[in-house]
Amino acid sequence: MTETVHLAAYDTLADWEVGYAIAHINNPQWHKTPGRFATATVGASTEPITTMGGVRMLPDLAITDLHPDQSAMLILPGNEIWSTAEFEVWSAKAREFLAAGVPVAAICGATGGLALAGLLDDREHTSNAVEFLAGTGYAGAALYRDMPAVDDDGLITASGLAPVEFAHAILARLEVFEPRVLESWFKLYRDRDPAGFHELTAQ
Repeated sequence: MTETVHLAAYDTLADWEVGYAIAHINNPQWHKTPGRFATATVGASTEPITTMGGVRMLPDLAITDLHPDQSAMLILPGNEIWSTAEFEVWSAKAREFLAAGVPVAAICGATGGLALAGLLDDREHTSNAVEFLAGTGYAGAALYRDMPAVDDDGLITASGLAPVEFAHAILARLEVFEPRVLESWFKLYRDRDPAGFHELTAQ
């Protein structure tokens, strides 16, 4: 049975921050269980959105039709709406997912939106900088970790400068690859070590 990983699709979505993650989730190459995962987009509605890169995207479903028991994970890309009322529906959905034990992954500005909603107050997390989240007035500063990406019990957060580490945390949480394959993947994409490529092609 295929499990769907849902990518939030909203205007100003930061294209580059989620590319590694969704490409390797959707492509069964090197997967531990080929065919287990697929990706789908979810919007505030099914009306088209425009990414930060100017790409027009038509969401597969509306957020009102997205339920945690029908999803393997919700990925929240960076954006320029995180501090507005527009993002509140996404924070609310993230809260619903976490309460149901379904992972949520947020990067860059999306972490700011979760901070505003109080979702980072009691979990270890990271973001673009401690000063960025401090500006939200949230209560979780003691749990901030100066790392590219952090996974605390299924809530993954990452800096907008760390799309590879973000993808690594997502792939690890979902167990998309066998551990040795994930290590080779990280060696290739983070370290730019050709040995990682040769190890992957030898799988």
